[in-house]
Amino acid sequence: MVTTRLYCAGALTMQDFPVDSISDHISEPDSSVWGDFESPTAQDLAAIEEELSLHPLAVEDAVNAHQRPKVDRYDTHLFLAVYALRFDPKTSELTKTEVRAFITPHALITVHEPAFDMSAVKKRWDENKDLARFGVSFLLWGLLDVIVDGHLDAVQLLDAGIDSLEDNLFENRPHDESVVRKSFELRKSLVELRRSIQPMREVLNAFMQRDAENIAIDMRPYYQDLYDHAIRSAESADALRDLVATILETNLSIQSNNMNLVMKKVTSWAAIIAVPTAITGFFGQNLKFIGFGTTWGVWFSLALIAGTSVSLYISFKKRDWL
Repeated sequence: MVTTRLYCAGALTMQDFPVDSISDHISEPDSSVWGDFESPTAQDLAAIEEELSLHPLAVEDAVNAHQRPKVDRYDTHLFLAVYALRFDPKTSELTKTEVRAFITPHALITVHEPAFDMSAVKKRWDENKDLARFGVSFLLWGLLDVIVDGHLDAVQLLDAGIDSLEDNLFENRPHDESVVRKSFELRKSLVELRRSIQPMREVLNAFMQRDAENIAIDMRPYYQDLYDHAIRSAESADALRDLVATILETNLSIQSNNMNLVMKKVTSWAAIIAVPTAITGFFGQNLKFIGFGTTWGVWFSLALIAGTSVSLYISFKKRDWL
């Protein structure tokens, strides 16, 4: 599936025209073209490769998935690879969708899987029509703005999930298996999130430094804003990584404390039970002792058992061992 748009002098003038006419449109003054390919093959990109003189290596990267976030520079264009993120709080699952783009002075060609919602990007463009006069700089900004905002949303949702997990730690059963399982699910999603977010600083910095000539001067403050958001997302992700590690350590400490408490109670009860055993064992010897063969001797031994046991119970209770 291919979608196209033509902007002339800051106005949207045409949509859904054939790919093979892109070169004709970009030759017009003050024009910029957007073309979008959904799940294309190398053959699908062959026409646009010829139209825009795209480098074969860039086309190969656009077709092959699992590129790292980057900006590659070629003689006639730039190649961009980034990831859109979506976090599901119910399942703690992070969904990554790779988005690639070819950037020329007058054209932006995007390549992505169906999971990426390109309608959000088009909506961002339509909401900022006053910036459309900046051509490809504007189109690229709209794409990156949606992706970076998605990163920040994913970080915030992950943060909320971790906060909820912290609250569960100190409930009645903080050692429950669900807490441990949830911790590892969040940690796994966080690792994937950081792999996508961390390189975005380098990507955006490239557009402001190394490849700044490709960005209109009036659009650079908007790219600086994107860069600030990317830094915020990356720093928040780093803080969450430490927080998840702390939660796991805290959970282990709570389990250890609970185990010590159980052992303390078991030991205390064992001590209480040992006293009657010792007394009855002593009086059960086949030897004569004070009270042997008398009624009061039986009551004396029973009183001694009860008194000693109660004394131990009170003593352990005061020490919070029971």
